[in-house]
Amino acid sequence: MKFIDTIPFPVLIFLCLILGLAPFVPEPHLLEKLRMLSQGTLRKPIDIFDLLYHATPFILLAIKLIRIKKRNGTQ
Repeated sequence: MKFIDTIPFPVLIFLCLILGLAPFVPEPHLLEKLRMLSQGTLRKPIDIFDLLYHATPFILLAIKLIRIKKRNGTQ
């Protein structure tokens, strides 16, 4: 997981804004897929892939923040 440490924060934030929230209209795919997941209608493999694809930047950013927090000793 050390490769996550090499990704700069601006790149991750840019990916979260662009890939994580695309398409912007009528609603971001990530919100649509999370709504489908909460309603129990996320069943098609393409929808599951789409959820993972659009959530990946947020997951990487969260992992990076957790690793920095642990490295600094503040848990």
